[in-house]
Amino acid sequence: MRAKRLIIAGRVQAVGFRQWMVDTAAKLGVAGWVRNRADGTVEAVIDGDTAAVEELVRACRRGPRLAQVDRIDEELVDPPEGPGFRALPDG
Repeated sequence: MRAKRLIIAGRVQAVGFRQWMVDTAAKLGVAGWVRNRADGTVEAVIDGDTAAVEELVRACRRGPRLAQVDRIDEELVDPPEGPGFRALPDG
């Protein structure tokens, strides 16, 4: 199982994090989704080649220019349904 669920904490909302992650995941060939959560974190499920998934996690530690990532919690999960990577409505 290569899929991971990420909870990304810090200044990660209202900084373009979701669109940045959609663009970055597409470049890496990673599938899944990303959404804002009511508690101010960003949640994502990512799946793909192990090296690409790990590269996306590393990129998320930096985030887009205006973000300040304080912490990323990771857990293994079942792969997301459907191809591609997309932003979901807030959850």
